[in-house]
Amino acid sequence: MTRTTISTDDAPAAIGPYSQAVMVTGNRTLFTSGQIPLDASTGQMVGGDDVTAQAVKVMDNLGAVLRAAEMDFEHVVKATIFLLDLEDFAAVNEVYAARFAGAPPARACVQVARLPKDARVEIDCIAVANG
Repeated sequence: MTRTTISTDDAPAAIGPYSQAVMVTGNRTLFTSGQIPLDASTGQMVGGDDVTAQAVKVMDNLGAVLRAAEMDFEHVVKATIFLLDLEDFAAVNEVYAARFAGAPPARACVQVARLPKDARVEIDCIAVANG
Protein backbone atom coordinates (compact mmCIF):
# COMPACT_ATOMS: atom_id res chain seq x y z
CA MET A 1 0.00 0.00 0.00
CA THR A 2 1.27 3.43 -0.93
CA ARG A 3 -0.12 6.51 0.79
CA THR A 4 0.03 9.95 -0.77
CA THR A 5 -0.89 13.09 1.12
CA ILE A 6 -3.25 15.41 -0.78
CA SER A 7 -3.09 19.13 -0.08
CA THR A 8 -4.44 22.24 -1.76
CA ASP A 9 -4.37 25.95 -1.02
CA ASP A 10 -8.00 26.08 -2.26
CA ALA A 11 -9.21 24.46 0.98
CA PRO A 12 -8.33 25.43 4.55
CA ALA A 13 -4.98 24.22 5.84
CA ALA A 14 -5.08 21.60 8.56
CA ILE A 15 -5.47 23.17 11.99
CA GLY A 16 -3.90 20.19 13.73
CA PRO A 17 -1.70 17.16 13.11
CA TYR A 18 -3.61 15.78 10.11
CA SER A 19 -3.68 16.01 6.31
CA GLN A 20 -6.49 17.45 4.20
CA ALA A 21 -6.72 14.00 2.61
CA VAL A 22 -4.79 10.80 2.10
CA MET A 23 -4.88 8.77 -1.11
CA VAL A 24 -4.25 5.05 -1.16
CA THR A 25 -2.61 5.12 -4.57
CA GLY A 26 -2.90 1.46 -5.59
CA ASN A 27 -6.70 1.65 -5.87
CA ARG A 28 -7.06 5.46 -5.86
CA THR A 29 -9.14 5.58 -2.70
CA LEU A 30 -9.22 9.02 -1.07
CA PHE A 31 -10.01 9.61 2.59
CA THR A 32 -10.69 13.28 3.34
CA SER A 33 -10.43 14.91 6.70
CA GLY A 34 -13.55 16.64 7.94
CA GLN A 35 -14.10 20.04 6.40
CA ILE A 36 -15.62 22.91 8.33
CA PRO A 37 -16.66 26.30 6.89
CA LEU A 38 -13.26 27.97 6.92
CA ASP A 39 -12.17 30.35 4.18
CA ALA A 40 -8.93 28.94 2.75
CA SER A 41 -7.34 32.35 2.20
CA THR A 42 -8.16 33.92 5.58
CA GLY A 43 -8.59 30.94 7.89
CA GLN A 44 -11.77 32.59 9.19
CA MET A 45 -15.15 30.94 9.67
CA VAL A 46 -17.77 31.65 6.99
CA GLY A 47 -21.50 31.96 7.46
CA GLY A 48 -21.82 33.05 11.09
CA ASP A 49 -24.77 31.14 12.55
CA ASP A 50 -26.28 30.49 9.09
CA VAL A 51 -26.01 26.72 8.70
CA THR A 52 -26.89 26.89 5.00
CA ALA A 53 -24.01 29.28 4.27
CA GLN A 54 -21.73 27.10 6.38
CA ALA A 55 -22.80 23.96 4.50
CA VAL A 56 -22.12 25.62 1.14
CA LYS A 57 -18.58 26.50 2.25
CA VAL A 58 -17.99 23.01 3.65
CA MET A 59 -19.02 21.45 0.31
CA ASP A 60 -16.84 23.99 -1.56
CA ASN A 61 -13.90 22.96 0.63
CA LEU A 62 -14.56 19.26 0.04
CA GLY A 63 -14.76 19.94 -3.69
CA ALA A 64 -11.37 21.65 -3.59
CA VAL A 65 -9.79 18.67 -1.83
CA LEU A 66 -11.40 16.27 -4.32
CA ARG A 67 -10.09 18.36 -7.26
CA ALA A 68 -6.59 18.30 -5.76
CA ALA A 69 -6.81 14.50 -5.99
CA GLU A 70 -8.15 14.74 -9.57
CA MET A 71 -11.61 13.65 -8.43
CA ASP A 72 -15.03 15.22 -7.98
CA PHE A 73 -18.27 14.50 -6.12
CA GLU A 74 -19.14 11.69 -8.57
CA HIS A 75 -16.24 9.71 -7.04
CA VAL A 76 -17.60 9.96 -3.48
CA VAL A 77 -18.79 6.59 -2.16
CA LYS A 78 -19.32 7.48 1.53
CA ALA A 79 -19.81 10.68 3.49
CA THR A 80 -20.32 11.52 7.13
CA ILE A 81 -22.10 14.68 8.22
CA PHE A 82 -21.57 15.99 11.73
CA LEU A 83 -24.17 18.52 12.91
CA LEU A 84 -24.21 20.63 16.03
CA ASP A 85 -28.02 20.42 15.93
CA LEU A 86 -30.07 17.80 14.04
CA GLU A 87 -32.70 20.51 13.54
CA ASP A 88 -30.32 21.73 10.81
CA PHE A 89 -30.60 18.44 8.91
CA ALA A 90 -33.04 19.63 6.22
CA ALA A 91 -31.04 22.77 5.40
CA VAL A 92 -27.73 20.91 5.21
CA ASN A 93 -29.32 18.05 3.27
CA GLU A 94 -30.53 20.47 0.59
CA VAL A 95 -27.02 21.90 0.09
CA TYR A 96 -25.46 18.43 0.19
CA ALA A 97 -27.90 16.91 -2.31
CA ALA A 98 -27.22 19.66 -4.85
CA ARG A 99 -23.62 18.41 -5.25
CA PHE A 100 -24.62 14.90 -6.34
CA ALA A 101 -26.18 14.87 -9.82
CA GLY A 102 -26.32 11.07 -10.05
CA ALA A 103 -26.78 8.42 -7.42
CA PRO A 104 -25.76 9.83 -4.03
CA PRO A 105 -23.13 8.07 -1.91
CA ALA A 106 -23.76 6.12 1.28
CA ARG A 107 -23.95 8.50 4.22
CA ALA A 108 -24.21 8.84 7.96
CA CYS A 109 -25.36 11.93 9.83
CA VAL A 110 -24.85 12.46 13.54
CA GLN A 111 -25.40 15.20 16.07
CA VAL A 112 -22.33 16.10 18.09
CA ALA A 113 -21.73 18.13 21.23
CA ARG A 114 -19.24 20.48 19.58
CA LEU A 115 -17.25 20.96 16.37
CA PRO A 116 -13.88 22.65 15.75
CA LYS A 117 -14.03 26.44 15.86
CA ASP A 118 -17.69 26.10 16.92
CA ALA A 119 -18.81 25.26 13.38
CA ARG A 120 -22.41 24.08 12.96
CA VAL A 121 -21.50 21.47 10.32
CA GLU A 122 -18.53 19.31 9.34
CA ILE A 123 -18.39 16.75 6.54
CA ASP A 124 -15.81 14.16 5.51
CA CYS A 125 -15.88 11.63 2.71
CA ILE A 126 -14.30 8.65 1.01
CA ALA A 127 -13.90 8.75 -2.77
CA VAL A 128 -12.72 6.11 -5.22
CA ALA A 129 -11.41 6.58 -8.76
CA ASN A 130 -10.03 3.29 -10.05
CA GLY A 131 -8.21 3.30 -13.34
